[in-house]
Amino acid sequence: MTQQMDPNQQAQARARVEAMRRQFEQKRAISESLSRITHKVGVYSGKGGVGKTTVAVNLAATLANDGAKVGVLDVDIDCPNVIRAMKVAEAPLVGEDRKMIPPERFGVKVMSMGFFQQDEEEAIIWRGPMIHNAINQLLQSTEWGDLDYLLIDLPPGTSDAPLTVMQALDMDGFVVVTTPQELAKIDAIRSVNMIKKLHIEVLGVVENFSGDIFGYGAGEELAEHLEIPFLGRIEMRAAYRDTSRPAVLNDNEVLGEYRGIAEGVTSGLS
Repeated sequence: MTQQMDPNQQAQARARVEAMRRQFEQKRAISESLSRITHKVGVYSGKGGVGKTTVAVNLAATLANDGAKVGVLDVDIDCPNVIRAMKVAEAPLVGEDRKMIPPERFGVKVMSMGFFQQDEEEAIIWRGPMIHNAINQLLQSTEWGDLDYLLIDLPPGTSDAPLTVMQALDMDGFVVVTTPQELAKIDAIRSVNMIKKLHIEVLGVVENFSGDIFGYGAGEELAEHLEIPFLGRIEMRAAYRDTSRPAVLNDNEVLGEYRGIAEGVTSGLS
């Protein structure tokens, strides 16, 4: 005889089915919102402070400067800095379909959680479910239009926030950012291993803050150790003191470094 489920088991089963239905609807809505984007590339690091946002905005500005249609999505919930890095002054517009239209700066469309902060200096203190819901809402509610590349500035670490993005988006690959210091290198290895566990392509590693102060070589060592491409190193330069716009638009040496990285990214995607 078939054993009947008690009322509690029936309620739990219904709740599981409903959760699966909501998850499917979310994935479908996100897929529709991003359907006109050719490549979705995450810029990611195992720890904060390695210059992940700087790499994301300069890589985006380089691609746009060379003729591509580019957007940057800032889903670093705790510290959304892309708006300030790109010097975006206007908020997103809302279209007739109630979707947000990102503002554009330096030829790059920008969307960020920072648009929804009343005070830039306030701390965003959210638990996992709130972060999950906010990221999904942002992904579903943005109208990007036609893009060649969407660069996604992820939260650092290997916990709930970056995992939510990786699972919600069908990513084409990741650029991992490290610095020459030993601790940054081991954290970058952890982040690469997380990406590989989710079966997503690692396009390569960028070494930031290279130079006489912090040294050289961690990025190349990491790439060789994990058998992934080394995309290039970015030197510490005085050009970064001018924060009025991305450094690639002010300095040809910086632009040359990022063009090399962009070539490695586009080659990996093709």
